Amino acid sequence: MVEISGVGVGSGVAHGPVALMAAPLEAPADAPSERTPDEEKAAVSAAVSAVAAELNARGERAGGAAQDVLEAQAMMAEDPTLAEAVDAKIDGGSTGEYAVHTAFAEFAAQLVELGGYLGERAADLADVAQRVIAHLRGVAAPGVPEPGHPFVLVARDLAPADTALLDLDQVLAVVTTDGGPTSHTAILAREKGIVAVVGTGELELADGQEVLVDAANDLVVAGPTDDQLAEADKRAAARAAAANAPITPGALADGTLVPLLANLGSPDGAAEAVELGAEGVGLFRTEFLFLSADEAPSVESQTESYRQLLEAFAGKKVVVRALDAGADKPLSFLTDADEENPALGRRGIRALQHRENVLRDQLTALAAADAATDADLWVMAPMVATVDETEYFTALAEELGLKTAGVMVEVPSSALLADDILRVADFASIGTNDLVQYTMAADRLLGSVAHLQSPWHPAALRLIRMVAEGGANNDKPVGVCGEAAADPLLAVVLVGLGVKTLSMSPSALADVRAELKRYTLADAERIAAAAIAAGNADGAKRAARAAA
Repeated sequence: MVEISGVGVGSGVAHGPVALMAAPLEAPADAPSERTPDEEKAAVSAAVSAVAAELNARGERAGGAAQDVLEAQAMMAEDPTLAEAVDAKIDGGSTGEYAVHTAFAEFAAQLVELGGYLGERAADLADVAQRVIAHLRGVAAPGVPEPGHPFVLVARDLAPADTALLDLDQVLAVVTTDGGPTSHTAILAREKGIVAVVGTGELELADGQEVLVDAANDLVVAGPTDDQLAEADKRAAARAAAANAPITPGALADGTLVPLLANLGSPDGAAEAVELGAEGVGLFRTEFLFLSADEAPSVESQTESYRQLLEAFAGKKVVVRALDAGADKPLSFLTDADEENPALGRRGIRALQHRENVLRDQLTALAAADAATDADLWVMAPMVATVDETEYFTALAEELGLKTAGVMVEVPSSALLADDILRVADFASIGTNDLVQYTMAADRLLGSVAHLQSPWHPAALRLIRMVAEGGANNDKPVGVCGEAAADPLLAVVLVGLGVKTLSMSPSALADVRAELKRYTLADAERIAAAAIAAGNADGAKRAARAAA
């Protein structure tokens, strides 16, 4: 029996035989082309178009966050800069296959060098290249194996196109050697409720070998004992029973209510979130309306999208985040193209204040949708760092007819100023992904500093407690809408620190609801105290488990 550590996604557990991901296609040889450059270019163009169409079609079938990821990958396939690079290599005498292989690899290397979100996209680009080359060869692209029985999929990493359409009747769990808690594999696994452990480092596992994947404990166990398997089956059965239990409002064992809300990226996910028991929306990301546009969408088109969302949650709270652009989400009509360090530049509320017309149009559309529906609309500004920014946003929201305006707490300064900020704002919602990133000075998408990206780190927990205290002092609600809320035990800790609402991927609602019911508020406060007193993230998690 060998235990291998990684980063667990969710709290599930599963076991079964390993099926290794197929090896990539053999690299094309650097041989002279036997066709004319125009013939090679035409073949590549057709292959790229076919691959883009397939990715878009897979996205439509998958829906949700998977659709966003796959559509972005299709756009990468048809990037004009890549097309120019491929054509130049073909003009130099390369075959279409070799031109695609080298041009895509060079572009991927540039992304890796840039790091962060763009560095993570290098794997997506490599997958596109494999699919284009496979199309040129007339063979199937490498993908998920089909051993004919349920299996644990083990891979270096998974392409979004593969993760989005995994057959959940066959794939018991996923293990990847690469990736971190915010890689596309982790994001899509969390959304689909797949048991997964990512970022294990190199593995020595063989096809058919029995493994246990324990996401709750961040472990992969090769050659598990009978006792371990029995315990895993017991836990899996309890988790399934909790998921199938009648849906009740989120609450602790003593009846303390903890509303459980959904994080959504488009109105399409609203019906599923309601079905899974979401008591409202704690984070509606509006970027989907803007990211594929050359100019900001009209007030009318925005109003219609917001109306669809609000109608799905009639009578419930819906928290909408104003456009969060900049850093890894640049927009030509809003953000500066030449910033040397955009993650620390004009992003979030800073970009919106710089281009106030975009913010005014968005808030005007939200107010119109609110007037036409019965939901309880709250709006919040992203990346707020100062009291001045809070005053600016809340005043503008009030001017445009919005009754509840708050802020995202994603940088340490807003946590440190929480008492002052919450004298002005109606509420605060903590985005733990960015809060941890900026607190630890560790890019949340960079694998080399993954050990510093945990929301369990006591530095992050103390800032969260500070925000909750600011809310209590001003009688203003504080919630968490980062991925930390989807971790069942960490959700208990957050409540113990004073957080009042939790918002997460809809697939995580059942696990968190069941975990909260195990503890009273006094228990949660005791568990939180144990975690926050630890010296590091692993120690905090161990202390919380021991206290629980």
